[in-house]
Amino acid sequence: MSLSAAQVRSDADLLAEVERLRAEVAELRARAEAAEAAADHDVLTPTLNRRGFVEAMNRAMAYCRRHTTPACLLYLDLDGFKSVNDGLGHAAGDAALVRVAEILIANLRESDAVGRLGGDEFGLLMLNAGLDEGREKARRLADALSAEEFRWEGERAILGGSFGVRAFAGHEDPEVWLAEADAAMWVRKKGSRA
Repeated sequence: MSLSAAQVRSDADLLAEVERLRAEVAELRARAEAAEAAADHDVLTPTLNRRGFVEAMNRAMAYCRRHTTPACLLYLDLDGFKSVNDGLGHAAGDAALVRVAEILIANLRESDAVGRLGGDEFGLLMLNAGLDEGREKARRLADALSAEEFRWEGERAILGGSFGVRAFAGHEDPEVWLAEADAAMWVRKKGSRA
C-alpha cells in the first residue's frame, strides 16, 4: 500500500512541527534554569544574593545538624564605603564591591559560600570550620582587603572592613545566626573606633 503525496507531506510537516516544538521546549527550559539561577545571584557581584545565601545557610545548617559538622559564619561590613561612593561616585563604589567580592571568593574554598547581603555587607559561610578557624579566616581576609590597591580614575580607595564571626550552635533559623554574626561585627566595628 503506497502513501499519497499529500500524506507524505502531512507526515513530514508533522515531524517538522514536533522538532520545532522540542527545540522550543529546550529553549524554555534553558531560560527557566537561567532565571532560577539569577534569582539566587547578586546582580552586581559574582556572589549569591541574600536569598541565595540564606538558602545555602539552610542547607548547611541541615547538614551540620545531621552529621554534627562544625560551620562558621562571617559577617563583613565594609568600613568607610560611603566615602568611596560620595568621593569617587557610584560607578567606583560598584567596582569596589565587585573587587571585594572577588577577593573574598579567591580566599575561600569552593565548598564555602559568599553572599552579598545588601549594600556593603557580605556573608561568608564556612563548613567544617569552627570558631577559631573562622576568626583566623576573618583576620586573613581583613589583611587581604586592606592590602588591596583599589584605584578608580587615579584615585586610591581603602577596602577595609569589620568582621563578625559566629560558629554554628544548632541554629534552626538562618536569620538568627546572621543577626548574631551582625551583632558581633558591630561590637568589633565600635571597638576599632575607640
